Amino acid sequence: MQPLPPPAAQPGTPPMDPVVAVLDRALRSLAAPGGDLVGHANRIGAMLWSPPRIVVVGRLKAGKSTLVNALIGAPVAETAALEATNVVTVYHDGAPSRAEVVGHDGTRRAVPIDLRFGAPVEISPVDTAYVDRYLPSAAIRDLTLIDTPGLATLTVANADTTRRALIDGFAQTKDASVDADAAVFLFDSTPRADEVAFLRELGFTPLNTLGVLSRADGFGEGAFGTRDPIEHAHEHARRLADQLAGQVLTVLPVAGLLSESARTGRVTEADARALAALSGIEGWDLYRVLSADDPAPMTAPQRDRILDLLGEYGAVNGRAAAAQGAHALAGWLDHVSGLPVLQSVLHNNIGAFAAVHRARRILAELDTLASSHPDRDHIRAVTQQARTDPAMNPVLLLQALRSMLATDPHSPVTAELTRTLQARTDAERVGLPPGAGWDQVRGATADRIAWVQRQAITTRSAAEDAALTALTVAYNLQRLRLGG
Repeated sequence: MQPLPPPAAQPGTPPMDPVVAVLDRALRSLAAPGGDLVGHANRIGAMLWSPPRIVVVGRLKAGKSTLVNALIGAPVAETAALEATNVVTVYHDGAPSRAEVVGHDGTRRAVPIDLRFGAPVEISPVDTAYVDRYLPSAAIRDLTLIDTPGLATLTVANADTTRRALIDGFAQTKDASVDADAAVFLFDSTPRADEVAFLRELGFTPLNTLGVLSRADGFGEGAFGTRDPIEHAHEHARRLADQLAGQVLTVLPVAGLLSESARTGRVTEADARALAALSGIEGWDLYRVLSADDPAPMTAPQRDRILDLLGEYGAVNGRAAAAQGAHALAGWLDHVSGLPVLQSVLHNNIGAFAAVHRARRILAELDTLASSHPDRDHIRAVTQQARTDPAMNPVLLLQALRSMLATDPHSPVTAELTRTLQARTDAERVGLPPGAGWDQVRGATADRIAWVQRQAITTRSAAEDAALTALTVAYNLQRLRLGG
């Protein structure tokens, strides 16, 4: 049995993430003596090399399943029922299309799939930890999506199911838990206090939490109001991002219905022709067409289908695109929905922290293995070498950030940690623009080291002391790279 290999690198791809590289070397060293350590290295390696796992959370009917359908590009998450999603469902790229129910004891059983919705059937929420749903989809090849029951639902069981799988389940048994690397939190208008409290319980930081202002196409006064609702939603999202700076990376407005209809292939040429027929009808005449019993020049079934697919916003504003055909209409819907921006943030920002986020879990797995395995000295040596590798400094910084967010979220040390972790370049790490010159970066690095030293004189907590130690290591490593 050979150790699990990493995914093959494609020509032109960037080098391996430094944290991933350290953990990969550790697992290869772990497997070196052979025996059952090869199996353990494979098991932990699967955790390291799996795609980032993004959990989608929000209240009942917040649009979670609609967003999941849009991101996957297929109508697989049921959205029609009041209690639309009554179990946690994990969507993976994989063939053949199938569903496996995972019990609270870790046992698995295959279940049939309802072809009308693409959703599994014969599931008891009480007996189910979560459902693994596999389907061939390039859209989720690099991201695993976790759809959850609504919070504060009509029945307490659904909120409890989410809590059990994402929080309590992790403490009870890793086999029956859903280990997420990041969260997408959907809300409408302004998040309620219980939503923010639940978000904190998930244990994420602002670096791997994204807020989504859902149903942006109906924001404010809606499609027939004096303001474009999506533009209004963008403005409101910017204000919310400032208010929730300690909880989320940013807040993005998304019109899930528009993106779902565009990406799941629901928009047809017949739909485009029916919508284009409304060109030239404006104001209250258009409102009458979309609401009257006789919606001429449409038939009532055509009108109902258009509203089901596009809502009022798409019906009002998509007519010019519809005149160019279904392909143009779908492209317009996708663009205005905000989903491409959301995907970009998920892949380029949120997903980038997956390795750092899960490194702590992988090191904990190694510690647990060392506590019970006969070759404990070898395992401990491998783990210690990984922990002390300079490239693992981001893991220490993230751990320090989590502690500071819990003890003093408004401390300047917390802001320093956040900027350092978010930086892509040495210049950004010390607060300079990416194009700053070498001398500027070296000087600013020395300034940051001096700032940390001044802060260390008056540390107010153990969390701040640990944070300043991690920052000192980070800036001194940068100083060495710059030849300072």
